[in-house]
Amino acid sequence: MRVMKLMKNILPVVLFGAGLFAATAATSTRAQVRVEIAGVASNQIPVAVAAFADEAMAPAQVSAIIKADLERSGVFKVIDAGTVLSENSAIDYGQWKSRGADALVVGSVRRGADGRLDVRYKLFDTIKAAELSTMANTVQPKSTRLAAHKIADDVYEKLTGTRGAFSTRIAYVTMHNNRDYRLEVADADGEGMVVAAYGKEPIISPAWSPDGTRVAYVSFEDRKPVVYVQNLVTGARKVVSNEKGSNSAPAWSPDGARLAVTLSKDGHSQVYGVNADGSGIRRLSNSNGIDTEPQFSADGRSIYFTSDRSGGPQIYKMSADGGAATRITFKGGYNISPRLSSDGKTLAWISQRDGGFSLYAMDLASGQELRLAEGATEPSFSPNGKYLMYATKGGGRTGLAVVSVDGRVKQRLTTQAGNIREPNWGPFMK
Repeated sequence: MRVMKLMKNILPVVLFGAGLFAATAATSTRAQVRVEIAGVASNQIPVAVAAFADEAMAPAQVSAIIKADLERSGVFKVIDAGTVLSENSAIDYGQWKSRGADALVVGSVRRGADGRLDVRYKLFDTIKAAELSTMANTVQPKSTRLAAHKIADDVYEKLTGTRGAFSTRIAYVTMHNNRDYRLEVADADGEGMVVAAYGKEPIISPAWSPDGTRVAYVSFEDRKPVVYVQNLVTGARKVVSNEKGSNSAPAWSPDGARLAVTLSKDGHSQVYGVNADGSGIRRLSNSNGIDTEPQFSADGRSIYFTSDRSGGPQIYKMSADGGAATRITFKGGYNISPRLSSDGKTLAWISQRDGGFSLYAMDLASGQELRLAEGATEPSFSPNGKYLMYATKGGGRTGLAVVSVDGRVKQRLTTQAGNIREPNWGPFMK
């Protein structure tokens, strides 16, 4: 009974369906998730965005998408240029500087003979009166939004020094009437939603592969928890772990060759390693308690995990090859769900303190902690390590929210249909 009770607490379980098929089988062009900005950075960068020349020929307005991305980040103060400027337009730097813009985004859309769109842009530094960046992408009309997101990524990187994550995707679970469940994949702004899985059979713990083409998850369709890996492009899937007892909490290694999983085949839950094809299962942790929720470090050399070996759930770290573990969290008696930033510098987790669950982040070099959000569960880092998405309750529903790692920028993602949770932010795509 103790084991089952602790497992229920340690693993935030949301059930959704296992009717699986290729991600391209069901697509919605409408946003299922609406983003509400609730906070901004302390020092926003003023950027003017002009309407792109001839962008009306595209199915989506490129300049509007760029503006929305930059505003959503909380890092930029977007100035509507109020005019059309192409990448070949003459730039009056003094004019834009007088309007308070430190940078200017301009561009155009052209249709080729083959029907594809040529999306071009330039970024100018109005302070230095210089061109900062230029980009040209030729895309199918259906990929207009992606081209715009990539431009916003470039603006973010050139002006902040950090790679933008607007062109990445998110996965989340929606629940309807407590019986119909869907795993959905969408652009980071909630547009371009695709249903990747649906039905009534329970599934938990979805996890993106590092290349963004596969997802690992736990399905109860055989009346017991089994770990599967599904290809999101073809819909093909395979069993990775179906050992005696519970198979749960899959997490990918940074190279995509292995997964860490939680198995109870030896009597109580421990962390194991398994190859992505299901071969080579090997026990990694060794305690008399419950070890679960493994997560690889950014360099793949370590695994962080939750264990109650000290009496209550805490975060520990061990070699990716197994062996002795070092305790990481000491404040609070209940710390779960470790997540690591892509640069390996920040640990995020959920801590129960003062009667509620909150999202914390720790600088691993200094050990300094920062509480980022209250009422949080199921955190997931953006691939650039600058934001965390998490599940939270409000208004009688469970929804998603985003907070920057410094706690200044806050967003709330809402849906009109059912509850939404189990967020997982996808990787950068090549």
